[in-house]
Amino acid sequence: MRNCFALLTLLFCLPLSAAQLHLEFGHTARQWQSEALLAHPQAQDISIEQDVSYKRPMHYRAVPLSALLEGVGPNDHLQAVALDGFAAEMPAAPLLQAGPARAWLAVEDPAKPWPALGNGKPGAGPFYLVWTDPQAGNIRPEQWPFQITTIRRLAPVQERFPALLPDPTLAANDPVRQGFALFQQNCLACHRLNGAGDAQFGPDLNVPHNPTEYFQPGFLRRYIRDPQSLRQWPQAKMPGFAENVLSEQELDALIAYLAHMAKRKP
Repeated sequence: MRNCFALLTLLFCLPLSAAQLHLEFGHTARQWQSEALLAHPQAQDISIEQDVSYKRPMHYRAVPLSALLEGVGPNDHLQAVALDGFAAEMPAAPLLQAGPARAWLAVEDPAKPWPALGNGKPGAGPFYLVWTDPQAGNIRPEQWPFQITTIRRLAPVQERFPALLPDPTLAANDPVRQGFALFQQNCLACHRLNGAGDAQFGPDLNVPHNPTEYFQPGFLRRYIRDPQSLRQWPQAKMPGFAENVLSEQELDALIAYLAHMAKRKP
């Protein structure tokens, strides 16, 4: 028993093994080991004034994400897939820009692992998409995916998943259309709808029932703003969407899209 305890202690004290990042851009595929990224010619130490995931200033060794997106154009659509099934949909254009808002791939050093994101939670490693000066690009929290394993180029969401589309006869300025865009930005990374989507993280938001069908309107708004204010449980993972992330008008549009899709089930 004592020998087993000593072995376990030794294992927990060993540094993390190197992680591998997969880049899949059509016919081009490449793998990067964390050590190679830490030594990348463009890698540098950066400071994030207010880290979205850690809720405090953080310092990272990071590579400009654009340096890793060889062959990707501004009109392309990318997806970052995380260890837990989170799948962030991202237009490529902001990721390729040199500023003022700039995307970086923060790389966790296996010998110096990052802290946990909370009690009983893992850290943000091995790879984490972070931004310097995010306010300049209106970067949303869902554009900070962590625990990344793969970044791949895909067709846009509306082409891959027609089951997500609202009624095509809606006017171009209908709030439901804005709600669909907001759903892609804020919800699709964790949820599917009508069985459509790549996320493996949260429940489907239309099948078998849409939240607008079982939440009173006021409670649905409250749930989106602060899930823990309505349902408290330690393992909860859904973030709240404050007004600086989702304005009241945007929240109206998002709920309008959900209510619309409640009538468009498979």
